[in-house]
Amino acid sequence: MVSPEGRSVKRPARASLLEAAARLFYANGVAATGIDSITAAAGVAKKSLYNNFASKAVLVAAYLAARHEEWLSLYRERVRTAATPQERVLAVFDAYIDHANVAYEHGFRGCGLLNAAAELPAGAPGRQAVRQHKEEVEGLLLKHVAELKPGPGEASARVARHLAFVLEGSMARAGLEGEDRCLYEARAIAVQMLEGL
Repeated sequence: MVSPEGRSVKRPARASLLEAAARLFYANGVAATGIDSITAAAGVAKKSLYNNFASKAVLVAAYLAARHEEWLSLYRERVRTAATPQERVLAVFDAYIDHANVAYEHGFRGCGLLNAAAELPAGAPGRQAVRQHKEEVEGLLLKHVAELKPGPGEASARVARHLAFVLEGSMARAGLEGEDRCLYEARAIAVQMLEGL
């Protein structure tokens, strides 16, 4: 980082560690990424890691929270310009496409949250955090579908759930294929579903 005066400014260790962990967790997996590789990539001493994160589990939790906020930021930007309820539903899909097109050092591997959850044991707090993220995404879909289709909540909830399944399935497949084509196909399916309401 460079200060307004042109001097080199050292980034806070916490930010450097979280950025390095995010890159490595996404590229290599949570279990395969050791503390030493994170501190080396961040350019900080191991003591700095433990001064900022009590354990690797706390660092993983911070990574998951950051991924969630990263996606929410993309969604908020998309939904801000959406003029209709249908466009607001599609903003959720577009935010997933945007997230898939972030520059990944070793290529696109799908949803970083689901990848991490797959490595965590049942009952781990990180798995619950990922579940809450996915439920929040489904809740956003429900909110926008309900605007589009007023009436009994069960019908809107069913459509939102189906859209969430299409979205998550396409993200898993896109991760396997290493590109976003499936996400665009899922968006097209969503358009067809919404036009049928």
